[in-house]
Amino acid sequence: MPEVINQADAAPSVVIRGLTKFFGQLCAVNNLFMDIPRGSMFGFVGPNGAGKTTTLSMMTGLLPPNAGTISVTGIDVWTNLALVKAKMGILPDRLRLFDRLSGQELLTYTGLLRGMDRTTVAERSRDLLEALGLADDARKAVADYSAGMTKKIGLACAVIHAPDLLVLDEPFEAIDPVSARVIADILGGFVAGGGTVILSSHVMDTVQRLCDHVAVIARGQLLAIGSVAEVAGETDLESRFIELVGGAPTLGELSWLRPS
Repeated sequence: MPEVINQADAAPSVVIRGLTKFFGQLCAVNNLFMDIPRGSMFGFVGPNGAGKTTTLSMMTGLLPPNAGTISVTGIDVWTNLALVKAKMGILPDRLRLFDRLSGQELLTYTGLLRGMDRTTVAERSRDLLEALGLADDARKAVADYSAGMTKKIGLACAVIHAPDLLVLDEPFEAIDPVSARVIADILGGFVAGGGTVILSSHVMDTVQRLCDHVAVIARGQLLAIGSVAEVAGETDLESRFIELVGGAPTLGELSWLRPS
């Protein structure tokens, strides 16, 4: 078991101040303030179009903000971009990979790009492929992987350099229950050892089960942030989420939707 780090007095892993992003006249993220505790599994949730992916893209150096600042482990993202990226592992949603490479080749390529030596890359690649159930498919082209296998090899690429911060957009999408348990255990061990995970998901049950902190965003604005228990209050997280973002639309009866 990894050593559990006491995070009570630790500085935040990520500090966001006044973060704002426009696309033309559309304000996708509006004056966002967040502190993400070091050593936390932090859920970042919101409805479609809420600004989650835009926020994560600015946090990871993929999209420049119009205003505001972001620091990761005390380092400003947009003035020290290369240094900050070295501390991060990223799994975007709808990830595009060099899919003509095999899983083994892709991990090797990723590790070498991160500046790791070949021996370490080989050892960690072997460990990750085995842990994620991909060892038997290591020599198969990633283009021939299923959606779940592709997600798992993307996660392996995100963690191979042992980052301080993992930013994962829908990491459990298309993952079978056995693999989901393995991934949850890997992430839990990473957090217990002092790492920080930011996990974006539309599945509130997953967030409530895995995360210790959560932030809810809608229409580019932060609606709630705190521990999962604090945000959920006296109900479950899904019910509280629906309450915060405005509830589901009232639907008329679809009288035509009947089997013939």
